[in-house]
Amino acid sequence: MDYKAFFESLIGTMKTDGRYRTFIEIERQAGKFPRALWHHPDGTPRQVVVWCSNDYLGMGQNDQVLSAMHQSIDRFGAGTGGTRNISGTNRQHVLLERELADLHGKEAGLLFNSGWISNLAALGVLGRVLPDCVIFSDALNHNSMIEGIRWSGAEKHIFRHNDAAHLDELMASVAPDRPKIVAFESVYSMDGDIAPISDICDVAEKYGAITYLDEVHAVGLYGSTGGGVSERDGVSDRLTLIEGTLAKSFGVMGGYVTGPDVLIDAIRSLAPSFIFSSSLCPHVAAGAQASIQYVRTHPDLRQRHQEAVRNLKALLKEADMPILESPSHILPLIIGDAHMCRQSSDMLLERHGIYVQPINYPTVSRGQERLRITATPFHTPDLAEQLVAALKDVRDRLGWGSKNKTVA
Repeated sequence: MDYKAFFESLIGTMKTDGRYRTFIEIERQAGKFPRALWHHPDGTPRQVVVWCSNDYLGMGQNDQVLSAMHQSIDRFGAGTGGTRNISGTNRQHVLLERELADLHGKEAGLLFNSGWISNLAALGVLGRVLPDCVIFSDALNHNSMIEGIRWSGAEKHIFRHNDAAHLDELMASVAPDRPKIVAFESVYSMDGDIAPISDICDVAEKYGAITYLDEVHAVGLYGSTGGGVSERDGVSDRLTLIEGTLAKSFGVMGGYVTGPDVLIDAIRSLAPSFIFSSSLCPHVAAGAQASIQYVRTHPDLRQRHQEAVRNLKALLKEADMPILESPSHILPLIIGDAHMCRQSSDMLLERHGIYVQPINYPTVSRGQERLRITATPFHTPDLAEQLVAALKDVRDRLGWGSKNKTVA
């Protein structure tokens, strides 16, 4: 077989379809977020404003977080030297897991190297070890949840997105004595909509199911202490397991699951992705704990974030931009064409020094290609006005929504 020709053809097809992903090389600068340096292909660095970061609260540059990480490196060195099972459980991991459990009002927490791995591990283990288990999964669940359910080998039923009535129908069709898990998210990252957590819990409790909530895009941002939408809605205690990340609102990296001690112990004891992975560096864990403590005690940060979101949303609507209605902080601007979405992103970067990554298939359905815009407390009203003006320019040049699309 001509392997080179095969892969050249594969990549060529992705480029033709508009699915080929390019990486924008940027250099974050502590204290200047959301500004960053873009390393242009011509070799010259240019200053840009980042409007697509998941560092929703700018905690990746917070002085207390950076100080905690520096101090940890000075005291403990760089890596841990092993897996959690073999010399890799440090004091920082234990303290962070306790902090996370307390954040969500759970008995225990368990750290992973990413949110993707935490979903894979938790859903994979629970679905595999519970005898004759059935997992009910929201239609728009994240890839990590889908892969965890697939790895579990459990029977799977997909309920229509955020549709508790459909979930009820599906659960009623399964033998009442079979173990059941209902897996869903709070904030869905592409459309920005929010799950009816209480309604889903009503159905799950009716059939005696475990509830598994992914709060990845909500922790830090919602609730009186940043515990997520479940804390905001007062339903954290109704959820068996709450999963989250340290790489978005908390500005560091890693993932976690919190819940009853015995379930967390089972995941810890049986998940290959936990057992065979080196543990988080101590300074990462120390930074994450400092970030969580700061976010929990600074509700003003969440208020400033919501103000920035409201302001930008109003400006986008006033400019008649094709923004999906979203009750959350995520603002999807629908372009509806893969190549035009890529062109829009490139034009914003080249002409206006604004970086918004295009989101194309398979992350979203074909015809739903978009620019996913995220405001933070550090995006000032002036920056928001500059973004909207730049989007108007790009729209005029590319003709979004018109039959005669032109490229400048």
